[in-house]
Amino acid sequence: MDDGRIDDPAHMRALAHPTRLRILGLLRANGPQTAAMLGDLIDEAPGTISYHCTRLAGAGFIEPAEGQGTDRRERWWRASHTSSSWYLADAMDDPDQLMAASALDRAVARVYAANYEAFVDRAPGMEREWVAAAMSADRVLRLTAPELERFGVELRDVVERWLPVSADHTADDGSEQVFVLQQAYRWPRT
Repeated sequence: MDDGRIDDPAHMRALAHPTRLRILGLLRANGPQTAAMLGDLIDEAPGTISYHCTRLAGAGFIEPAEGQGTDRRERWWRASHTSSSWYLADAMDDPDQLMAASALDRAVARVYAANYEAFVDRAPGMEREWVAAAMSADRVLRLTAPELERFGVELRDVVERWLPVSADHTADDGSEQVFVLQQAYRWPRT
């Protein structure tokens, strides 16, 4: 599974739906699942989830997961890529692509905000060590565009260095899934 680059505005629009973003996120985080399993996690009817899975599959984000389960009537899905990427700057010369990329960016931003709110809400019930290990920080820097680009590359490199550590863990070794969000952009206030 490699990273999935999104350039097609129709694919961006297909993903820019909150339920589809959740489905894709769950398949990436938890592995192959059926529409019924996803429906239980998302609190949606399996038929609704099946519809969204079909749309995601049509855009290449998910695919059937062959050899899963024992009931041949069940349709299992898996993520097609470990991550997806698109670049707003690449869409600036195409109004349709710019609108689709902007809608996708907004939808993803809402998911990021909801994920952090869920962490804050659940933190009182978590073990202290996990709450203490979490971090959220911001800092305003003054950089040129090339410096910002170098900064972003360095942040991605740090995450890449931790991928082998993550891959060595199993669900029963005391590790937990950790969500990493990297954002660095020109502050729109100025």
